[in-house]
Amino acid sequence: MSVEAPAIELRGLRKTYGTAHALDGVDLSVPAGSVFGFLGPNGAGKTTTLRILTGLARATAGEARVFGVDVADAGNDVRARIGFLPDVPGFYDWMTAREFLRFAGSLFGVTGATLDERVEALLDLAGLTGVTTKVGGYSRGMKQRLGVAQALINAPSLLMLDEPTSALDPIGRKDVLDMIVSLAGKTTVFFSTHILSDVERVCDQVAILDSGRVVVQAPIDDLKARYGAQKMVVEVTGGADDLEQRFAREPWASAVARENHTLTITVVDVDAARHAIPTAVAGQGVGLVRLEGGEVSLEDVFVELVGGER
Repeated sequence: MSVEAPAIELRGLRKTYGTAHALDGVDLSVPAGSVFGFLGPNGAGKTTTLRILTGLARATAGEARVFGVDVADAGNDVRARIGFLPDVPGFYDWMTAREFLRFAGSLFGVTGATLDERVEALLDLAGLTGVTTKVGGYSRGMKQRLGVAQALINAPSLLMLDEPTSALDPIGRKDVLDMIVSLAGKTTVFFSTHILSDVERVCDQVAILDSGRVVVQAPIDDLKARYGAQKMVVEVTGGADDLEQRFAREPWASAVARENHTLTITVVDVDAARHAIPTAVAGQGVGLVRLEGGEVSLEDVFVELVGGER
């Protein structure tokens, strides 16, 4: 039985501008059918990667493949299977959403009843059915939803989104994320962003890019399990400063953050922490107001991998 090729496969991908390395040997494999989070701080190289995958830029070295085909040699048959939404999408402001989608569909050779059906389905998906306002009068959130719909007009096998929620208000972000969730299992989604909560909400796998290199790739649940099982919140009546310094030296603690009288401790040995924390608080001669435990978030993992001195 044949094994389906990854939707995206990068091997030793490099991109340099003079002496600057935008990408420095990126290795990545995106399984077909996944909603994949491509996560990293601003300037990590996410947009450069997307530009190479879409043929808008050429790699200095290495390989970038889409459905097993090198993007440098990809023809229209491969590109017709890709949908792309750039970080700042452009529109014809004098068109309505329906007119814009019909125009985009015609560029892919979609016509007749097929185009009619797709336009109506995508207007419904974007929440724009019945909206007759010209695109120039749209909010940023409406434009982003229309941008996702436009990227789907060719019924792509791979949808690539570059920071689709970065400039949106909470309602606009929710609307775009709901669209992405609805695509799970229907197409491969490659979702590039620096917003960790968005990835945690919609993605099943994630790769973290930092300074042009992939530092880790894994399912989100595996990533959390690998880099810590729990964090503990400790609230005291006083002495939080001294307790912060003490806990930071303990082998069972990987990170300590303080806000006023509350300490948030990322722990690698839960049992040791449960025994040591009350003892330390009592030894400090202060009251213990609260001691709670909770799972490590994707943000905790991200900070451990790319934050601070790393």
